[in-house]
Amino acid sequence: MESLLVLHAVAAVCAPWLVRRASLAVLALPPAAAFLATVLGLPARETRTWAPSIGLELAFRVDALAVLMMSLVTGVGALVMIYSARYFPRGDDGLGRYGVFMSAFAGSMLGLVTADNLLLLYVFWELTTVCSYLLIGYDPESRPSRQAALKALGVTTSGGLAMLAGFVLLGQAAGTYRISDIVAHPPHVSPVAIVLILVGALSKSAIFPFSTWLPAAMAAPTPVSAYLHAAAMVKAGVYLLARLGPALGDVAPWRAVAVPLGVVTMLLGGWRALRETDLKRLLAYGTVGQLGLLTVLFGSGDGGAALAGAAMLLAHALFKAALFLVVGIVDHMAGTRDLRELSGVGRSMPWVCGVAVLAGASMLGLPPLAGFAGKEAALEALMDTPLALGGVVAGSALTVAYTLRFLWGAFWDKPGVAARETRRAPAAMFGPAALLSVLGLALAPFAPWYGHELSGYIGTFRDKGHVTHLVLWGGFSLPLLLSAMSAAAGVALFLAREPVARAGAALHVFDSGQIFWSLVRRLDRFAIQLTGFVQRGSVPDYLTLTLLAVIGVGVFSLVSGGPPRLDVPVVAWQRPEQPVVALLIVASAALALFARAYILLGVVVGLIGYGTALLFLVHGSPDLALTQFLAETVSLVVFALVLRRLPIGPIRGRLPFWFRMGLGLAVAVVVTGAGMLAMGARTAQPIGALMGAAAEQAGARNIVSALIVDIRAWDTMGESTVLVVLTLGVTSLVFLRRRSYHIEPGPPLPAEGTRWLSATLPRGQRALAFEVAARLTFHTVLVLSVFLLFIGHSAVGGGFAGGIVAGMAITVRYLAGGRNELAVAVPVHAGVLMGIGLTLSTGTALAGLLFGRAALDMLATDMTVPLLGHLHLSTGLLFDLGVYVSVAGMVQDILRGLGAELDRQIDAEESA
Repeated sequence: MESLLVLHAVAAVCAPWLVRRASLAVLALPPAAAFLATVLGLPARETRTWAPSIGLELAFRVDALAVLMMSLVTGVGALVMIYSARYFPRGDDGLGRYGVFMSAFAGSMLGLVTADNLLLLYVFWELTTVCSYLLIGYDPESRPSRQAALKALGVTTSGGLAMLAGFVLLGQAAGTYRISDIVAHPPHVSPVAIVLILVGALSKSAIFPFSTWLPAAMAAPTPVSAYLHAAAMVKAGVYLLARLGPALGDVAPWRAVAVPLGVVTMLLGGWRALRETDLKRLLAYGTVGQLGLLTVLFGSGDGGAALAGAAMLLAHALFKAALFLVVGIVDHMAGTRDLRELSGVGRSMPWVCGVAVLAGASMLGLPPLAGFAGKEAALEALMDTPLALGGVVAGSALTVAYTLRFLWGAFWDKPGVAARETRRAPAAMFGPAALLSVLGLALAPFAPWYGHELSGYIGTFRDKGHVTHLVLWGGFSLPLLLSAMSAAAGVALFLAREPVARAGAALHVFDSGQIFWSLVRRLDRFAIQLTGFVQRGSVPDYLTLTLLAVIGVGVFSLVSGGPPRLDVPVVAWQRPEQPVVALLIVASAALALFARAYILLGVVVGLIGYGTALLFLVHGSPDLALTQFLAETVSLVVFALVLRRLPIGPIRGRLPFWFRMGLGLAVAVVVTGAGMLAMGARTAQPIGALMGAAAEQAGARNIVSALIVDIRAWDTMGESTVLVVLTLGVTSLVFLRRRSYHIEPGPPLPAEGTRWLSATLPRGQRALAFEVAARLTFHTVLVLSVFLLFIGHSAVGGGFAGGIVAGMAITVRYLAGGRNELAVAVPVHAGVLMGIGLTLSTGTALAGLLFGRAALDMLATDMTVPLLGHLHLSTGLLFDLGVYVSVAGMVQDILRGLGAELDRQIDAEESA
């Protein structure tokens, strides 16, 4: 299973190159390979430990329900990719990113339907949400596309967060997050958890009141609608109901919420489809209605309804995906999908019309098609619930009506409307639609076999429900009579289509889209008001509130828990150097209280940082000391760059001195007391004594380096990612009003020289000695940084320290020559460096999985090389190299934003 997911990930990464060199059809190979693997058989279970302390594992399960969903996701996905190759014009600028997002979505959906862990399922769930957002907003210049993408993202992400909370409650109640274990031993779970899970499932499948996003998503290209909104993504919520139904289906909130909302959705969706004139939106509302039917079946929580739901799940994916693809053909070949402008298309495209009629007949529930077998089973399963049965019969009548409306609108001759000229549909577009439509006919005779294969899944339901038979023809029965009645009512509604459409328009009082955007605007206004109240643009205010909160936590702890027990031995010092360094730090802190200029304050605070580094060094931690020294130096440079935009003159604190002094002392007491309390509360044996053996096992002689790149590699990767995102955020604010984010060298410099920090030095002044020294030492310092990178596993150094040293070399070049020198020194974009660094770190994390081990499990080998002797090689070096490149890229990005861009702004202001 993991190999199939990796295959889709590789396809997504390589998609832009593959699309340029070949065609989108090449990207059909990964889902086709996954479909073939599904048909041939996959292991029933695959499990790999990921983060066992929080119950997260790579656990996959391939049972009958998973095989059904995998077949739909991979089979329809491959056909849609082939269809897309001719749907989009060659040379379309968006083809590369379309291939990336579609491949990523297919892989995410594949992971979602096979995940056997609630937390892992949630990860894939949100990945499908993100990919859907990007695919719906395929055309970034189209406002409807952007709005539809935002609406889909907002609704499904909100539901997903609620679902995550429900998953946590369910996992804690069950004592495990393994789905198969929860189904086998259903826990006693609170109704709140059930409702939260249902919110996520219903929002994903566009069930009322979350239906508004799906019709709006028709702004996406037609292949996206055929795949995501007919066969894959909208089925995710229904799949979740099917997967957890055996465990939670007999709990009161499950049925009480899912079944009524499903009936309401089926009726509202079908009724709205009767007055739509856009063929895609007509199918979209029909999809909403039939998702309501699936929700009724799986929400009933019994085996009979679930069997009918599984049959309808397959039939719906086949006929609805085929019909969406047909709409794309009609739109491309006739130039419109407005049924008021289409006439005579059935005569000019008879084969396409035949495909649509066959798929529509399955949607109508006519024999001998898969839709008929599924609908008969659904009516039979609901015999014991008259209200739900009546709602489904009424919804089936609406389905018949809007299906006939679709076929009439797309292909029939209309009086007073000129026949539409069409072109012949390419085979790559016609073939997938025809195959899906024919499968609805070819698979129908296998209905009994299909029901037998699902018996294992159906047997997991504690409530067996009404006895349901999945057959192509069950004789003359009450379900057949109800089908005939609904068909007759549907035909009558179609024949009265004009009055029905007018009645629907007259009864249309509330527009869900307007309500949604009204709520969004109100939320925006509230957020702006709240932000204006809380964030007043005053850093002292923010800092004061933060420190007061720290004091508040300390006071609350004292009041609620009583006086603390600080049983920690306190010594004056351990080495004679410590009091000297401490005195330096205290003197610097005292001097900071009386500093009246920003530059002096920056230097004094830097002295405090250097003093802290000396304390680390005295205490026997050279790695920490080196990192602190380097980080403090870079911080000083950044502070100096920012100072160019701040007043140079003396400053005076807005808050009284006594208040600031008292606040500082109170925070000091709370923080020191918390540290002492934490040390005194230790009950377990400190793990420091075990670090040496752990480092030796990792093949390192430097314990700190082993901690960073091996033992706590998760932390390092997370921190690197956070730092990269933070850097991009800060520098993006500087470039807020620009379209170009590249370093722009200044104008050709006069012969008399360059300017260093041109905002502070007079024009024409040149620091020649500094320029020469910077150029002479640049490559030497880079070599030193690489040396620190390589010796990190055995001595003081590492990727972080090496990256900062490389960043300092770049900084010196910039300080000597300004943005001209920066552009020459580092011709590679900072974003590229940070991306390469994160890719190296993440790739190393996944390397362990490829070799059958855990994620971030570093691979190592020892070898003897002539002349060099014994070498210890480890993927930890690649991980550290990723950190090195990321840090160097971050420093360059800071110089690009706070240095080069501010230079450009200052020059522009001086020239104005």
